[in-house]
Amino acid sequence: MVIMNIEYQGSLRTKSTHQPSGDSLLTDAPIDNKGKGEAFSPTDLLASSLGSCMVTIMGIKADDLEICIDDSEITVTKHMNVDGPRRIVQLDVTISIPHKISSKHMQSLERSALECPVAKSIHPDLNINFKMTCE
Repeated sequence: MVIMNIEYQGSLRTKSTHQPSGDSLLTDAPIDNKGKGEAFSPTDLLASSLGSCMVTIMGIKADDLEICIDDSEITVTKHMNVDGPRRIVQLDVTISIPHKISSKHMQSLERSALECPVAKSIHPDLNINFKMTCE
């Protein structure tokens, strides 16, 4: 169990503190939803969490396979619903690995990414488009 403490600071801003480490981060509502957009929005954090989780699980698999994925770059593009309730409808995740990796290992890394805890926690109505490339 991990506890995060969240303080509403007003003006649509929060401060979240990770209790075990004391590390903190701010969120702001996005500009298109009455906010200042000066920090990650809560939905931005979900998108970032997915990319971070995917590459972390890939890193665990890469260690098991004794291959290197250091310096990989992950881009997550968030698409919000424009009709109906405000929610994320699609996340496009692209992972670029700057190393040569066999197709067998690439398949294993892709399976690992798609099985990450955040991906498995996202409702299936949210479309995840995943693409991975290597050198």
